[in-house]
Amino acid sequence: MSTEPETTQDAEPGTPGADTAADAPEPTGEDVNRADPGPGDGDGDDHGNGSGDADGSGDEGGSADGGTEAGDGTGAEGTAPAEGAAQVSEAAAELAAQRVERERIERRKAEKQAPIEAGGKLSGTAADLLAAVRAVESGEKPVATAFREPDPAPRRAAPEPARQPRPIVAPAAPTAPAPGAAPEAVAAVRAVLAGAGAPETLAAQVVAVLGEGADDRLREDPWQLLRVPGVRPEQADGFARTLLGAECRPDDERRGTALTVWLLEQAAVAGHTALDAPALTAALSQRSVPDPDAAVQSALAEGEALAFQDALDAAPQAPAAPDDAEEPQEHPVRVLIGLERYALAEESLADGLARLMNSVPKQDGSAAEWERAAASAPRSAGELIRAVAAHGLVLHTGGEASRSEAAALLHAARALGLRGWAAAHTSGGRDGFAAGHGPADGTAEHPTGGAAAEAATVAGLLSGSEGPGRDAEGALDLDVLVVLDAPQLDVETAAMLVESLPDGARLVLSGDPGVLWSAGPGRVFADLLAARACPQVASRTPDPGPIGELVSGIGIGELNQVEAPGKEVVIVPVRDAGEAVHRTVQLVADSVPRAIGVPAEQTQVITPGHGGAVGTRALNTALKERLNPGPGRFGGFDPGDRIVHSPAPGRALPGRVVRADAEGLHLDCSGTPVVVPKERVEQTVRHGWALTAHQAVGLRWPAAVVVLPGDAAAALTRPWVYTAFGRAERHLSVVHGVEQALPHAVAEIPQKPRTTRLQSLLKAQTPTTG
Repeated sequence: MSTEPETTQDAEPGTPGADTAADAPEPTGEDVNRADPGPGDGDGDDHGNGSGDADGSGDEGGSADGGTEAGDGTGAEGTAPAEGAAQVSEAAAELAAQRVERERIERRKAEKQAPIEAGGKLSGTAADLLAAVRAVESGEKPVATAFREPDPAPRRAAPEPARQPRPIVAPAAPTAPAPGAAPEAVAAVRAVLAGAGAPETLAAQVVAVLGEGADDRLREDPWQLLRVPGVRPEQADGFARTLLGAECRPDDERRGTALTVWLLEQAAVAGHTALDAPALTAALSQRSVPDPDAAVQSALAEGEALAFQDALDAAPQAPAAPDDAEEPQEHPVRVLIGLERYALAEESLADGLARLMNSVPKQDGSAAEWERAAASAPRSAGELIRAVAAHGLVLHTGGEASRSEAAALLHAARALGLRGWAAAHTSGGRDGFAAGHGPADGTAEHPTGGAAAEAATVAGLLSGSEGPGRDAEGALDLDVLVVLDAPQLDVETAAMLVESLPDGARLVLSGDPGVLWSAGPGRVFADLLAARACPQVASRTPDPGPIGELVSGIGIGELNQVEAPGKEVVIVPVRDAGEAVHRTVQLVADSVPRAIGVPAEQTQVITPGHGGAVGTRALNTALKERLNPGPGRFGGFDPGDRIVHSPAPGRALPGRVVRADAEGLHLDCSGTPVVVPKERVEQTVRHGWALTAHQAVGLRWPAAVVVLPGDAAAALTRPWVYTAFGRAERHLSVVHGVEQALPHAVAEIPQKPRTTRLQSLLKAQTPTTG
């Protein structure tokens, strides 16, 4: 098999210090692209049931250039915004909630004098801060005054009534200056940039990041330009050389500090919440910093980063000699350096999880009633119900079929008078759970008016556009929360979610540990599983059919041949990139609809990356030309195009183009109307016939076509293959051009490691369970 010269993935930041870390991210408004591919290479063989197209035919398929696209994203979809002319979109509400939450965490960290006792309630200053944050979240008070008043008004005391879908207007372009920024400030920065030969279009972003007086800050420290997303170190160095002239030196303390912060930010893009000090100094050395240790110390002294010491598990040692008996034993530690926002988020998350684990769950039913509910449920569901009856935090692992156990738990909780809700990563996951596992009486409705169980997206739950609403104290108005797709929780989202739960609530984190981790920093679910600080219930419900059998084997490192009498799994060998594109289009447009009965609009293409000859861009161009040809009058898009909209970093909303007018591009995202202003289309909307596995996680389609071109071998890992193959419900076609690399990746290449602190923080606060 041939290997294509171009890669199928965009540059990945990866671990700071690698050459790829210097590449500027694509201006898509999100950072999923870097997280899709993983390391490794090797060799593999075909698997499945036969080869060729789904119908065994060799029919020709179209492949030509089509419209252009940009933008990217992964994540959950929100729903309709609040009423009124001054309404904001769900994405804007979520971003605002994140800003408020970070401020609350920082204040809490600075003012609390001692750790909160396990199971205890907040009091004094901490309680005042919590009440103030909830007032800010509710919109009752501005930030400037809320933290000075101890008794905020409740956000809302009862769940909102059902709402009809209303168009969501995407937020303003991120290049716009911060609210209240004077045009003179932007003009002043533009003059500085132009004088140094930098793009003047960065002026608004610089003001948004550095604030008023940004022009003076740039003159004093040109490397502050690195704080603007997308600016690379070599670009900042060139800017500094022009401004400073002969005074610009590689050992400039300002340069070392800025590069330290930039490397930590790149580490966060790659999923780390902190970096080992030796890894950070090595990365600084590769960036031509003469004294990396001094650069790190400078960043610490200026408060740009924080240092931590995490205890390591010591290896067994021989008994000490009698003369050494009184000498204290030294425990090995590792020194970590991290940005304050992620450090505080992890600490806040650990505090919140400890509060849930050590508080007494609300009892609306007797132990006998819980036991009767568990006894009447299937085996795995019964184990889950028993665990939740006695504990405030429970981990639940399993594949797609295990969601029935989460549904059984919610039904049991409702029967006992508890208010139970499920929260999924995506709108597709929410709707699928609601449709397949809704209440028996069918009385529940989704906030947008459609029939559904008590299910929401995580983003919608936090922003208030979905879910039960908030109680009089500002906490989520529920007793049991089951978070589906828990591996997709990053540390900041998880911290906000846990802090929003009332005392006595039960939290169940449910998900498949074999899928790709979150797009944002952290590995919350994996850290909790490793810490063994709370009960864990493993599902015994297998995923059905040949696809379920295939994916289950991949999860344990085995790529098995499976019997697929109904052509549930088909392998399509290809020799090169051109043939891979051709066969993919043929499968989607012709073979799968004819042989399997799944129309093209219900078939999803998944490939390792966006760039290259068989990336999402090339595949979407060919698929558009075949399935919805058109001139692309509005930014490369036409009515009927499949798209993925990224309203905020780490989120993706699959949908379809409805029309375009003076307001912008009108989309239908899972039944929710969305309007994207024309200046935002290029940055936030991408064609969606082909996605990456990170964009597809949390969603499933009746048919999936997974494309593995020859140059994708180095991007394959077991979690990537597991996630991609698991997106198919009825039929899976594999366009196979990686030869022996596929089974090698499944057997040998695990998830790319991430450096986090949550596991050690949890071990310090909670006992380890068996």
